[in-house]
Amino acid sequence: MDGMRAVVQRVDGASVVVDDEVVGEIKGEGLCVLVGVTHDDTEEKAAQLARKLWSLRILGDEKSCSDIAAPLLVISQFTLYGDARKGRRPTWNAAAPGPVAEPLVDEVVAQLRALGATVETGRFGAQMRVSLTNDGPFTVLLEM
Repeated sequence: MDGMRAVVQRVDGASVVVDDEVVGEIKGEGLCVLVGVTHDDTEEKAAQLARKLWSLRILGDEKSCSDIAAPLLVISQFTLYGDARKGRRPTWNAAAPGPVAEPLVDEVVAQLRALGATVETGRFGAQMRVSLTNDGPFTVLLEM
């Protein structure tokens, strides 16, 4: 089974709203990161993902967040493990349950902050509205 997944979008601003309240927002150039956790993910995979996100050279002039102190908006998204190969309704069997996933998404955020990153987040398990301006557009999929 694959490990932790992240959909990484280069953005010019992004925000997350829950119940008409902005719970996370970054302004200007940065990354919006949707993180999916599967059953066998570990704190080490979370740390590996954080290091990759901090050093990934996909911002303007091939810079990374670490190069220009660009902020990141990190949002948990179990639907990254949806499997729609059979039938018309996706299954979520590969997605880790909340008690497993939430601490690992929190660990990605904590590791990024330990590296010096400015990180905003969504709210785990909430109905979120994510707004962003994808700059490029530029989107990559990471699997740890």
